[in-house]
Amino acid sequence: MNRIRYYWNSNPLYIIMGLAILVRLIAVFFAKGFGMHDDHFLVVEIPQSWVDGLNIDNWLPSGKPTDQPSGHSLFYPGLEYSFLYLMKVLHIGDPQIKMYILRFLHGAFSLITVYYGYKIAEKIRSPKAARTVGLLLAVFWMMPWLSVRNLVEIFCIPFLVYSMWIIVDKYDAPKHNRWFFLAGLIMGIAFSIRFQTIFFAGGAGLALLFDKRWKEMFLVAFGYLITLVVIQCTPDMLLWGYPFAEFKAYSLYNIDNAYNYLTGSFFKYVAFLLGIFIFPAGIFWFYGFFRSWRRHLILFLPTFIFLLFHSLFPNKQERFIYSIIPFLIILGVVGWHEFVEESKYWSARKTFFNKIRVFFWSVNTVLLILFTINYSKKARVESMVYLSAYPNVRNILLEDPFHDDAKMAPRFYMGQWPTVKMYAHGPKYSPISKVYKDVDAKDYPQFVLFFDDKNIPQRVDSVKKIVPNLVYETTIEPGFMDDILFRMNKYNGNQTIVIYRNADLVPVKRK
Repeated sequence: MNRIRYYWNSNPLYIIMGLAILVRLIAVFFAKGFGMHDDHFLVVEIPQSWVDGLNIDNWLPSGKPTDQPSGHSLFYPGLEYSFLYLMKVLHIGDPQIKMYILRFLHGAFSLITVYYGYKIAEKIRSPKAARTVGLLLAVFWMMPWLSVRNLVEIFCIPFLVYSMWIIVDKYDAPKHNRWFFLAGLIMGIAFSIRFQTIFFAGGAGLALLFDKRWKEMFLVAFGYLITLVVIQCTPDMLLWGYPFAEFKAYSLYNIDNAYNYLTGSFFKYVAFLLGIFIFPAGIFWFYGFFRSWRRHLILFLPTFIFLLFHSLFPNKQERFIYSIIPFLIILGVVGWHEFVEESKYWSARKTFFNKIRVFFWSVNTVLLILFTINYSKKARVESMVYLSAYPNVRNILLEDPFHDDAKMAPRFYMGQWPTVKMYAHGPKYSPISKVYKDVDAKDYPQFVLFFDDKNIPQRVDSVKKIVPNLVYETTIEPGFMDDILFRMNKYNGNQTIVIYRNADLVPVKRK
């Protein structure tokens, strides 16, 4: 124990980075699947379709007069396309192996956040505060699991953290012009991954203006603009004929659909953050975050403006706010450390404060274990893996009468691109008898995936009116955490999936 304490006090960054690497490696091997719709269907499935010579969802122009920008930046999907194309060249076709490698690359990339988050805290406060910040960025319960996801809200973080480290580190250094320019270049990459980070960049610019650092602000803005021209405008010009085509389409879509997704009150994100930060640590960190606003304005204002925009905008999904979690931790911990060191109240209650810390790390450790080994969306992924053993699957039906929409099938894991039809109880769905009206029998579904195992006999009988020779194939159970989350909130579509086979089209069961 004394040796561990010695190394912790003398070389904390080595221990922090070692822990960060360890938990991320565990996540690489065990945190399979995908977390949300966007970290699979937008940045894995679409690029794989390009590799396979398809144009799923028409993200790329096809020469038709109706071609329109999809409203998605192509930079990150383009990187994934390059990786998946390399896998094709190397004859690595197993989807799970591709995802192991992708998770490893994302986890390794996320170490930038841990390292420079530590350095920022050390620079603006003290080694003691930096140790806490670094440890949290390394093993905060949700970070390792998120770090291996293909999620734009997460992938943009290292670019934001490193660009802010440059600004913080070189703020008062001589001959720092090129460094501020570099910070702008790197921050511009974050925009091309996640458009909303423009509010973070704008906050950094305002902080420089408030501090009367005009030259530095223009250098950051110039670097930012150059990156946008190279990474964002040039592809848009080549594909669509005008700059910022994807950004324009994205902005118009979100304005038009501001109330068509999850909404909530102005304080929804604050409540969410207080929850994930584990009571009462969340209250401490928020107090520290706001307490230190003037002293650390260059970090506070970008984070605050980003949070303010998302709190004001009607469409509120938890992942939207992930990008600033490291900055909330950095400023929250630094501000709280400053307060505790000056507080007579806490100096007289060290035992009580230590109990709070023990409670936090105990809960965090339990959650860390559960989430780092969480195979998310297991039933949907494994259903596709199961069906991949059948060659030439052309049509499948997803049946989910308990939701407005059936959850999409991650065909990437099939290695095939069958036509997928859905039947749910939402108003846009016709009775199932009409789904296949005037369809030739050879184009009936070869497999039917029943989401949820409730009322299976009645649901099978309903489908048998269209596909009479329907036989039971297998049942795919959700993962442990999937099942818990589904029971907590039925909106999480993590049900058991029961697969039936159309024996008229697929007479033999897989071996």
